[in-house]
Amino acid sequence: MVARVTTVAFVGIEARRVDVQCQVASGIPGFAVVGLPDKAVAESRERVRAALAAVGLALPPRRITVNLAPADLPKEGSHFDLPIAVGLMAAIGALPADALSGWCVLGELALDGRITPVSGVLPAAIGANGMGLGLICPAECGPEAAWASPDMDIVAPADLIQVANHFKGTQLLARPRPAVREPAAARLDLSDIRGQETAKRALEIAAAGGHNLLFVGPPGAGKSMLAQRLPSILPPLSPAELLEVSMVQSIAGTLAGGRLSAERPFRAPHHSASMAALVGGGTRARPGEVSLAHNGVLFLDELPEFAPQALDALREPLEAGEAVIARAMHRVTYPARFQLVAAMNPCRCGMAGEPGHACRRGQRCAADYQARVSGPLLDRIDIRLEVPAISASDLILPPPPEGSAEAAARVAAARAVQGDRYAALGLDGVRTNAACPARLLEEIARPDAAGLALLRDAAEALKLSARGFHRVLRVARTLADLEASPSVGRLHIAEAIGMRVAGSTVLAAA
Repeated sequence: MVARVTTVAFVGIEARRVDVQCQVASGIPGFAVVGLPDKAVAESRERVRAALAAVGLALPPRRITVNLAPADLPKEGSHFDLPIAVGLMAAIGALPADALSGWCVLGELALDGRITPVSGVLPAAIGANGMGLGLICPAECGPEAAWASPDMDIVAPADLIQVANHFKGTQLLARPRPAVREPAAARLDLSDIRGQETAKRALEIAAAGGHNLLFVGPPGAGKSMLAQRLPSILPPLSPAELLEVSMVQSIAGTLAGGRLSAERPFRAPHHSASMAALVGGGTRARPGEVSLAHNGVLFLDELPEFAPQALDALREPLEAGEAVIARAMHRVTYPARFQLVAAMNPCRCGMAGEPGHACRRGQRCAADYQARVSGPLLDRIDIRLEVPAISASDLILPPPPEGSAEAAARVAAARAVQGDRYAALGLDGVRTNAACPARLLEEIARPDAAGLALLRDAAEALKLSARGFHRVLRVARTLADLEASPSVGRLHIAEAIGMRVAGSTVLAAA
């Protein structure tokens, strides 16, 4: 007899249908799993055998074959344990033969028969709903699966006994409820920072338009503090963005308890991170930091300390909004529409350009240090700002009258204007000026005559690339949106140019 169970295999965040075919036939006793399984799937036969024995179901001494179709699709992960187990239970008569026909099944088995959590339940639930199937998943992943659809049948058992009892009708399992992760009680606030009004202004502009940002300044100037407070002024995720972010987090296994959150991701990898850690990769082509920061912020502190090859690998995701990982057997694409915020010292000793300080190596100290960041990567950063050291008189001042709440209100208003603009143009996937296609930029951000003349003169004097020219226009459009101005004027162009060339020492090194 051949029993069939539906499960999924993951290609990026896409769930592909897999047919698990379980056969118990006469012949030399054995247990084989075929269909291009990886090591974790091949080892499932031992977990399945032990889990079935723990609940009182011994496999017969016959030839057992499990085929994972289609056979040319790589199968990775431990979530194949449960579909193989319930398929064998149906094959030996422990479950009704037709009980599993309308279900998609995934879960890992412990040796005592418990069903343990796995990654990728949310994409699997969305895929199963698209196929018109219900979902059987681990109990701890039930709240995550419940977000896929309110009308979808979901069963979240804790062990194999509950699975058998549910389909025999002796124990009915309630549908799990969606869970929400509570926001942190104490959030960082812009009011914690004394002085640095220009840097706060740049942070607000970057948040309003989704622009990339670079802070350059000596140690202790507050660069990291500023970057860490960017999430406090960003608007919450929209439902569509929440779904995209949660699917990536589910694949990566970072959804604690299956609870989703509307807060934008903020990822801050250490500067020792490899290229695979940043953009994704490894033997199973897992999502990297750029994908985990999708629709959020990727903060790179001590930017020149990262490996140059790892930094240059960010150039394609910054432009395309996705990370493509190519392997000999398959090609995986993860979404990576993130906002890059970076911080760096002007030189290795950190004090270049500060009054009363002279580097031992002179200008070479700053030049060698800044040259670790390539010019093409710098060209993709919209706002580059020098952050000076804070004086003692600034530190003893009272807290500023405005904090994150006031800045967040202005950012939300500007983003609402941008969302309405791009929705009217039929660009459903574009929500900020930073993501606006270049072909529409001259239409929505065309400056007045005085602004156009200033932009032309500045582009010639500063030798702006075509990308740099367009990024100045994007920032100027955001400045106009912050002021609720329908058109881009000369003052907007002037401030956008100033924000781009303020880090003159970085430009000189590039």
